[in-house]
Amino acid sequence: MKLLRYGAPGREKPGLLDSNGAIRDLSGVIGDIAGDALLPESLARLAKLDVSTLPVVPAGERIGPCVGRIGKFICIGLNYADHAAESNLPVPSEPVVFNKWLSAVVGPNDDVRIPRGSKKTDWEVELGVVIGRGGAYIDEADAMSHVAGYCVINDVSEREYQIERGGTWDKGKGCDTFGPIGPWLVTADEVPDPHKLPLWLEVDGKRYQNGNTSTMIFNVGEIVAYLSRFMSLQPGDVISTGTPPGVGMGQKPEAVYLRAGQTMRLGIEGLGVQQQRTVDA
Repeated sequence: MKLLRYGAPGREKPGLLDSNGAIRDLSGVIGDIAGDALLPESLARLAKLDVSTLPVVPAGERIGPCVGRIGKFICIGLNYADHAAESNLPVPSEPVVFNKWLSAVVGPNDDVRIPRGSKKTDWEVELGVVIGRGGAYIDEADAMSHVAGYCVINDVSEREYQIERGGTWDKGKGCDTFGPIGPWLVTADEVPDPHKLPLWLEVDGKRYQNGNTSTMIFNVGEIVAYLSRFMSLQPGDVISTGTPPGVGMGQKPEAVYLRAGQTMRLGIEGLGVQQQRTVDA
């Protein structure tokens, strides 16, 4: 299934994308694509629905973040060896963990606001993992059964704030609108191997990133098990698993950063496409 949320910001309703590309309204069945609705047994019930009986949503509705009421937005840094190299950083021996603040979460096609005074706002296409069954100290062999599904994430990053201003990476990663999620949550049963997915990103039509999840250092199961050693994971938690090379910071002969008035377009095979316009905050 391709689950989604549509409508005005803060008032999104749950929906499902049918085989013809139309959005079907799920609000008569579940309250939101969130929390317990993402448990395996809940998704199994949704999968049994006769989609043709669900109301069709009129075309043109805004698509919101594909997960509601997110509890944690956890990110993994430097998870592609070639991205670590372009960042002039060593390949990590353990996953590099940081967070995005929940106020960063926006829809897949919403504007991205460049912070006031920013000089180094950058892009990062990433595979998003959404937790279904929660837990702590999850065994790696069982970790994939805790995944509800996958989505596209743009890990927008302000490099000066992240690297040059002291402290942790978080303040360069969690600015408002720096976490577009969606367009849909594709349930795990429709993604046979999340480690064989092409992913790409373009700015104003120029392709900068063109990678594949097969080159991740730590795979999805390893990441889920690792994180669960340090925090319990709950239904609806979102994990962004790292980016392939081609970010603005790594461009040669000199870095390229975003400015207002540009368009980012990015996607992952089978998981959909995002498009954001950059604006001044």
